[in-house]
Amino acid sequence: MPVTRLKLGKLKVVRRQLLQRYEHQPFVSCLAGLYGCQWRRYQRARAQPGECCCSKVECGSFGLLILTFFLSFVFLYFWSEAQNDYHDFDWFNFGTLGFWFPWSLVLLVVAAALFTYIALLLVLAVCLLSEGQRLYLHWSHKTGIVVTLAFSITATAILSDLWSKEWKTLLLSLQVTAPFLHLAAVSLMAILSWPIALHFFRMNKKVRQVVVLGLYLSMLFCLYLVPLGMYSPCIKEAGTLGPAPKLIGHRGAPMLAPENTVMSFEKAVEAGGEGLETDVTISYDGVPFLMHDSTLRRTTNVAEVFPNRTHLDASMFTWAELQQLNAGDWFLLRDPFGTVSSLSEVDRSHAQNQSVPSLAQFLEVAARSGRLVLFDLHRPPYGHPYSQSYINTTLQVVQAHINSSQVLWLPSEDREAVQAVDPELQQTSGEKASIQELTDNHISRLNLHYSSMSQQQISKYQSVNISTNLYVISQPWLYTLAWCAGAQSVTTNSIHILSNINKPLFLMTPEEYSLMWILTDAVSAFLIIAVFIFHWWRERGLPFWSGSRQTHENGPYSKFRTELSDVWSISSVSVRPDLRSTPSSPSAPHLPTITEE
Repeated sequence: MPVTRLKLGKLKVVRRQLLQRYEHQPFVSCLAGLYGCQWRRYQRARAQPGECCCSKVECGSFGLLILTFFLSFVFLYFWSEAQNDYHDFDWFNFGTLGFWFPWSLVLLVVAAALFTYIALLLVLAVCLLSEGQRLYLHWSHKTGIVVTLAFSITATAILSDLWSKEWKTLLLSLQVTAPFLHLAAVSLMAILSWPIALHFFRMNKKVRQVVVLGLYLSMLFCLYLVPLGMYSPCIKEAGTLGPAPKLIGHRGAPMLAPENTVMSFEKAVEAGGEGLETDVTISYDGVPFLMHDSTLRRTTNVAEVFPNRTHLDASMFTWAELQQLNAGDWFLLRDPFGTVSSLSEVDRSHAQNQSVPSLAQFLEVAARSGRLVLFDLHRPPYGHPYSQSYINTTLQVVQAHINSSQVLWLPSEDREAVQAVDPELQQTSGEKASIQELTDNHISRLNLHYSSMSQQQISKYQSVNISTNLYVISQPWLYTLAWCAGAQSVTTNSIHILSNINKPLFLMTPEEYSLMWILTDAVSAFLIIAVFIFHWWRERGLPFWSGSRQTHENGPYSKFRTELSDVWSISSVSVRPDLRSTPSSPSAPHLPTITEE
């Protein structure tokens, strides 16, 4: 019995050594170890010709991995393209939860980490298939895939419900990124052709071959034809690009100073902004002042000065009370855009001492610099002393401190009366309408959310001298899209960044794009055909060229496959004593005999 065990142990050692003979041991060991925790050679198996690359369970796991890869990519792309609105998302959570935290960045980091993890698993799987290995995914990775899939689906569903307009942002982004996504997708299909061709020619069932090849070619041809349905305003003839949109500082320059403060507007002017945007509220004693939110909680220290009035409407405070508040400390404390560290000590000290400004102070900054002015006007709540006269009160301040032609008058209430009192105001509408309706109301400019961007509509309005301003655009790619679409101006948080863009980031002529499309498809098609021909030749042992050393069924590759099959047959042997020998025969020792079962 000890001899039998010893011989069997030696056979196992020989089997392991032979199994290591026909592979790139370090590379495959690393792949299998990372993917399925199979670091030893005898723990894994090579897919034999005619066999499936994995069991049904592992096939399901691989399919789930592919599904998770695509869903996690969609969410990561969706959320990364939504960076333009991270500020709004974080402040929305502040209003809901009551405390500040950069949730948008945390969500982005988590999504990127999970997608990277899934992408690495998929790369490992493809590499193992390319090496002809059978797939085995470790249970810990299966758990990770389920967690990533649940996260991607849940996060996408929640954000789609709360932030559905971001899907419009995603569609807009495709107008810029689609040509490059097409290039990446076709390149990926060319890479996948290697393992697909390898296993296609090793399959012994025609139905399975037809399904695999049909699915692969269908996806490939769809990708080849996708550019036919692409549209981008940044693909245009040379010389047809209009001037860059003018920049209007959204609440000043909120990345460089506390929003809606004198310092913020001065920074916007220094950065090259041609307009200033703000929000106006009327104090309880009739002084128009700047405040975006309905309460003072977010941008002042009202919780310290008036702790019992934090949820009170901002218009219910008198001007004297508002002057007691600090409007800059919150900016240094919360650092909403992550830019405080880039400020000088002088700017930090200046920001810390900012107060709530009046409309008159804001208009004086614009008048001195000759900048345009655009503002929303909040109507005071019922019972406020100026709830009925707030428009007249604001108009009086405007006329007293700035040239009316510099003001883009946005409030829609009593527009006809305002136009009659001061016809020099540039009447601005926040809603789309027919050209006839706009001209009847003396509208000279539209102020629209960037998600409604349309090159055709912008051109239509421009034909009757109605300019289009898009808000809020802070990402360079969105600014590029607005420029190519023909927008006359944009409202932005990043005026210091966009002012340095001298030409669109993505701009090409139709001829350049057609060349890029045709070359991508042609080169990928050539490589894919070459890969399939190579695997067809290798699996059948045919010569590469006439006169070359013949590589047929008796050639090196066939011998490789035959020996490899023999090696695997060792795993099915058993050891038993030879029944022909007897204990009384000294010349016939009791040695084990190897037979195949």
